[in-house]
Amino acid sequence: MNKAGSEKAGALAGLRVLDLSDHRAQLCARIFADLGADVIKIEPPGGDGARRLGPFAGDVPHPDRSLFHWFYNLNKRSLTLDLHNPDGAAVMRRLARSADIVIESFSPGTMATLGIGWDELHRDNPALILLSIAPFGQTGPYRDFKADDTVLTALAGMLYVNGFPGHAPVRPLGLQAYHSAAHYGAIAILCALFARDHSGEGAWIDLSMQEATACAVEHVAGSYFENQIAEPRRGTLHWSRFFRVGKCRDGFIMHCTLGDWTSLIEWVKADGKADDLIDPAYQQVMHRNVMAEHLFDVLDKWVADYPRDELLEHAQMLRQPYATVRPPEALFDDEQLSARGFFVEVEHPELGRKFRYPGAPFVMNGTPWRVYRRPPLVGEHTGAILRDEIGMSADEMSALAAEGVI
Repeated sequence: MNKAGSEKAGALAGLRVLDLSDHRAQLCARIFADLGADVIKIEPPGGDGARRLGPFAGDVPHPDRSLFHWFYNLNKRSLTLDLHNPDGAAVMRRLARSADIVIESFSPGTMATLGIGWDELHRDNPALILLSIAPFGQTGPYRDFKADDTVLTALAGMLYVNGFPGHAPVRPLGLQAYHSAAHYGAIAILCALFARDHSGEGAWIDLSMQEATACAVEHVAGSYFENQIAEPRRGTLHWSRFFRVGKCRDGFIMHCTLGDWTSLIEWVKADGKADDLIDPAYQQVMHRNVMAEHLFDVLDKWVADYPRDELLEHAQMLRQPYATVRPPEALFDDEQLSARGFFVEVEHPELGRKFRYPGAPFVMNGTPWRVYRRPPLVGEHTGAILRDEIGMSADEMSALAAEGVI
């Protein structure tokens, strides 16, 4: 449990979520789990495909040692269930009758084919909220097309603007399309929950991952619809033209020209590196915008011999909105993250050790984020869920196990 953790109920305590998603959408359900909802990860016998994605703890490939799976399934419970078997689909429907939310990322139409589509789930539980996440949504000419994160970032305009002018585009770091869709999905579910408080009715949310990713790119869609132009690649120059990353003697710094320009340029001038930036025209914000490339070239020459941390400390004293650009491994020693207890240690008793996880993305004092449980082992909670949630007998479970359903 993180140091901010307590026994206070999470913000979403009392909600039951059935997570049928694959690796593309599992972050959505984890957001709910982290905020206190009871999230049941329903996965095939033998485990979800995400469990076979590395890296693995101790470099030992195993369904219960995937770091990828761990990150996306912290705080969840695991129920193994073959949804392609009619008996498994029937169990799913029984669980859904008392659930608040179902999240799925099957190919469009799959849920209906399995007998657990919106019509069946809504008839059984009119208050249920179903979120369907697919690359291009449930309808339209692209609905049956397959796409991974790279394809989605390309079709959303994110990949095209990433990189340097005159060079090939660069794939965005991580799984930004999947994460964008997961966050938009969580927002949509919360909106549906608010609506349900008034109407009592659930909703089927049809989410296109490509559309969500396009909405997550600050400027690409806006520029296209407003000015009918395709945004170019700018390297490390922000599209607003007020920020750019420069290289110090021992690391990278993010310049910003939106602070007190006079104090910044007097500092640069005192170092003998101001060049023509002392021209009074640069006092005007929009002149700095128009001249951004030249301006940042001058500032890059200024910081080239500076130690990065010394530059940042002096910039902060002058209230300049500068920031360091740090490699991921440096975050473990970040003073701010340490002060707020961002990284949390989670016990994995079956491995005899603790592992450090990224924690709360934001602080909620009244209903704090906390670790409820480590990521589940394959099918770890199957028996307890079937017995306690839907009253299944030991004989019924034995029959399903013999059939390979659980």
